[in-house]
Amino acid sequence: MNIKFSLLFLLPIIFFHIAVQADDNEDIKTDILFLKIQELETEIAELRDRVESQNYLIEKLINESLEVAENNSSNIDDLNLGSDIKFKGIEDPKSEDQIYNGAITSLENQEYDRAYNLFNFFISNFDNQEKKPLAYFWLGEISFINDDLENANKFYLELINSFPNHYRVPLSHKKIGDIYMKKGETNMASNKYNFVIRQYPNNTASSLALQILKNME
Repeated sequence: MNIKFSLLFLLPIIFFHIAVQADDNEDIKTDILFLKIQELETEIAELRDRVESQNYLIEKLINESLEVAENNSSNIDDLNLGSDIKFKGIEDPKSEDQIYNGAITSLENQEYDRAYNLFNFFISNFDNQEKKPLAYFWLGEISFINDDLENANKFYLELINSFPNHYRVPLSHKKIGDIYMKKGETNMASNKYNFVIRQYPNNTASSLALQILKNME
């Protein structure tokens, strides 16, 4: 009887401990689940921030590209060369030819302002390694004709420094001598002409420089 009584007394206590332990386990599981939910919420917030930042940057780049396109389109419209010329960043041979040939035609017609604008547009928007040095040379010539000696010197030097092996380099050096002459700096002009004769003895520019030196005597 005592053993049975003891068991009957202990069973509720045992069940109570089991129930408490089960509740504790459930609480632990609930805490872990809650922490995981918090971690996921944090990660989602970070991802949302990244997406918003990327969307902002993408929108900014698109707007900047549209602005460049609009600016270049406006420049093209001002030059009256047609709407099929593409904007900066796209190497389009047809557009290059239209701009360059338009500049040459304007130069031949002595429309120097228009020719200047076209050559300047060409070097700013295209990277044609054959025509770009010539565009610099003609910009130098137009500036020289307009007595804009500072810009003329700048364009000749750009050709010389950027395209040192181009066939217009000797003549560009000679033209810099002409700039010195026009400014009345005869010693500097003489030095430049002698440089052309020494460096490019078989070039036409050398013959022109030699003739000027003879006239200076």
